[in-house]
Amino acid sequence: MSINFIEVAAAVLQKSDGTFLLAQRPPGKPYAGYWEFPGGKIEAAESAQQALARELHEELGIKITTAHPWLTREFTYPHATVRLKFFRVTQWQGEPHGLENQSLRWQSPFDLSVTPMLPANIPILRALQLPAIYAISNAATLGQAEFLQRLQHALNQGLRLLQVREKNMSRPELKKFAQEIIEMAHTHHAQVLINSDIKLAQEIGADGVHLSGAQLMSIATRPDLAWCAASCHNEIELRQANQIGIDFAVLSPVLATRSHPGAAHLGWPTFATLAAQSIMPIYALGGMRYDDLEDAQLHGAHGVALLSQAW
Repeated sequence: MSINFIEVAAAVLQKSDGTFLLAQRPPGKPYAGYWEFPGGKIEAAESAQQALARELHEELGIKITTAHPWLTREFTYPHATVRLKFFRVTQWQGEPHGLENQSLRWQSPFDLSVTPMLPANIPILRALQLPAIYAISNAATLGQAEFLQRLQHALNQGLRLLQVREKNMSRPELKKFAQEIIEMAHTHHAQVLINSDIKLAQEIGADGVHLSGAQLMSIATRPDLAWCAASCHNEIELRQANQIGIDFAVLSPVLATRSHPGAAHLGWPTFATLAAQSIMPIYALGGMRYDDLEDAQLHGAHGVALLSQAW
């Protein structure tokens, strides 16, 4: 049976410090008093981005200058089923004001001070805790001592999300190495995920696990860790990740890489098509550099995942 969705464009207005804007639904509307991300219905013959620009001008009195597509979520309320297309709005003209009798509050994804939240928007708060850069360890190339020095520098510079992926280490060696990384990272409030080994992640107090594509397709439930990520390469794997509640995915390879210069890759148009269908944040991997971040976000990525370029 087909579902008649109400199509909605929603904005995550975000300042450079990571704070974002929430609006409280005024009296007379369904869920009056609940907090939500600003936005509204997409009218006929109107694109999601056009609707976003119109709604933010009508509701907040601002003009968007930079907005990137981000996540798509579907939710069924008692009165309607909505499909919300979220955009991250990072630049605008004017100061937001509640022009429709709604209260406004700037919030931090780590310290929400308003309640209750409109149910369809709750998962977005968790996604906003993820930084734009996801670094992958590279001790196999650099050596452990050199890698740890570079990790310390990266943490000092603001790195907050790291995957420990060292396929050539024995499990005892990997355990010791990962424990050292976790201790360093947690001093800087950074999160550490362990590649593939769920039991090791649980055993050493890692923040989560990063599943391979094969692992992802072999399980029916999400591992019991605070964060769970997965490597995806196609629509089937992304669909599985979405279905079992993976927190975020890495989609690759986006561009040609130095290690596999002739290998097939997705390219930005295919990446954008796949990312637009996702309810979870997607990081672009493969041929990425720091200065590809803006291009990645323009095509719907949450951020970029970096291996050699991270260090």
